[in-house]
Amino acid sequence: MQIALIQLNPIIGDFAHNCDKIIRYARKAAAAGCQLAIFPELAVSGYPPLDLLERSSFIDDHQSAVAALINELPPISVMFGCFERRPESTGKPLYNSVFVVNDRTIIHKTRKQLLPEYDVFDENRYFEPGSSGEPFSCGGLTIGATVCEDIWHYAVGDYRSRPVADLQEKARLEGRSLDLLINVSASPYHRGKTRIRQSIFSSLTAQYGIPFIYVNQVGGQDSLLFDGASLALDGSGATIARAAHFKEDMVLVDSVDWSGEIRVPEDIEEVELVHDALVMGIRDYVTKSGFSQAVLGLSGGIDSALTAALAVRALGPENVLGIALPSPYSSQESLEDAEALARGCGCRFEVLPIADLFDGYRNSLSQLFAGREEDVTEQNIQARIRGNLLMALSNKFNHLLLTTGNKSEMAVGYCTLYGDMSGGLAVISDVPKQLVYELARFVNRSGDIIPPRILEKPPSAELKPDQRDQDDLPPYELLDQILELYLEEGCGRDEIVGRGYDPEVVDDIVRRIRMNEYKRKQAPMGLKVTSKAFGFGRRLPNVQNYRG
Repeated sequence: MQIALIQLNPIIGDFAHNCDKIIRYARKAAAAGCQLAIFPELAVSGYPPLDLLERSSFIDDHQSAVAALINELPPISVMFGCFERRPESTGKPLYNSVFVVNDRTIIHKTRKQLLPEYDVFDENRYFEPGSSGEPFSCGGLTIGATVCEDIWHYAVGDYRSRPVADLQEKARLEGRSLDLLINVSASPYHRGKTRIRQSIFSSLTAQYGIPFIYVNQVGGQDSLLFDGASLALDGSGATIARAAHFKEDMVLVDSVDWSGEIRVPEDIEEVELVHDALVMGIRDYVTKSGFSQAVLGLSGGIDSALTAALAVRALGPENVLGIALPSPYSSQESLEDAEALARGCGCRFEVLPIADLFDGYRNSLSQLFAGREEDVTEQNIQARIRGNLLMALSNKFNHLLLTTGNKSEMAVGYCTLYGDMSGGLAVISDVPKQLVYELARFVNRSGDIIPPRILEKPPSAELKPDQRDQDDLPPYELLDQILELYLEEGCGRDEIVGRGYDPEVVDDIVRRIRMNEYKRKQAPMGLKVTSKAFGFGRRLPNVQNYRG
């Protein structure tokens, strides 16, 4: 039979919008001769709905939407993710389920058994684990369905349940064997996720020797970026179908000879995936939040240059406004570079000098500050003037303000509350500085959108004379290495030092990370592209004194 793998970009809680997409794609699959159409996890509500699941009205409206959806689907088998109420009075009130519908009838249900509660996941807060699933028949095949984490025990390794093994055993007891394994997912992207998934899928096909289909959500949802990249493998583990990354798509698989459509090559470079993830994340966050345009400060530096280029790619140059806000310490080169960047991107560009405002602040504070040398206080005043002006433009013109700080700076507190941290979306706050340069070079792969001088000059906040980032920070190459070990790999201070890093440097970086947790808690939401981002998936106290 023909099978359609359909990855959707839902809007959480917009049941009519999501169900309309499911119906349209299901009808498209039926018109293409498919007998089975597969949609992602929680396709009706969108994933993750979080504490909306604690609202009875949300649950009631979702159930009504599911009932209406079932009556509108074409006369083929359609598999989609949704949640359902549990009749029992004990335990959590909901299941995370998959329905298979045919001829306006639910012919099969599978309930998610493994509920993740690590990093950004907290499903045990809302759902009760399902019991072992049952195989079902469709198009002459015996099929086992699983939901996202139900196959991730191959990677996580600390689950007692083995949903796929249980399905295989149940099929055996019925005198048959599984012909196909399906996994519907809402699996967010981060660097290296493609490799991890491939390892899991290869383990599955190697163990069971049956074809495997994976259908994933796509789109940006708050900080999470879902890449889609749905695929199918034959019984030998060879990829026979692959959908696009970071956009809605439908690909077909033929179960007669296990052949399919491959939209994208397997060897896409990680820098391209990160780039496309960020572009999608900007577009979806801006538009799903009700905005259509964005504004950002252009300093003439690499971070704001990359953020502008990504925003223009996501929203179109006519919908991005870049503002240069030179202070007495801004170089002429930086202003020229900011203007050249705006020309390269094609976005709107304005200049708002802040020297007079800065003088006004200093004059107002001069009596109280008398006898004290200028220090970081005056540097922060400049950043906060800029933040106020940019927020004023955001308010007046209904543009979402994009902040431009990178992960390396956020980690060590090299940023100013209510200044350069002001805004609605921190686009590259999970992008380490070295990756910022990689992405900038990727942006310039077909021409100098970002002026070469921006890529070549030493990074500087330009908040005092002749300032350079490396006056106060270790070289970014070294800083990023230690940050990755500490933040993403979870290495402690002694382990990092044991790998050959200078103890004083490590201690200073760990201290900065610890001391600046309060800043990050007040930062705008960022787009997650690494395995451990600042935000929802990293929960540490502001006040603590653990130094390891």
